[in-house]
Amino acid sequence: MDTPIADLSFEDALRRLEEIVHKLETGDAKLGEALDLYEEGTRLRQQCSARLDAAQARIEAIRLDAEGRPVGVAPFDNANS
Repeated sequence: MDTPIADLSFEDALRRLEEIVHKLETGDAKLGEALDLYEEGTRLRQQCSARLDAAQARIEAIRLDAEGRPVGVAPFDNANS
């Protein structure tokens, strides 16, 4: 892979991770290549997880008053508070 993992979009990182999983599941890779793929897959999974966490932190939930009228927004994590 030529593009650094940090520079990949979420979709591209996930696509590459799926390719790696498929190759490892089919057993087509020799041991050395399989280890390299596993390590790359681990980094891709971490990158995807970090991007999802960042996206979730940006999501806001609309807060409603007792009568159901919008009164503001709250971070996603506090939406049920």
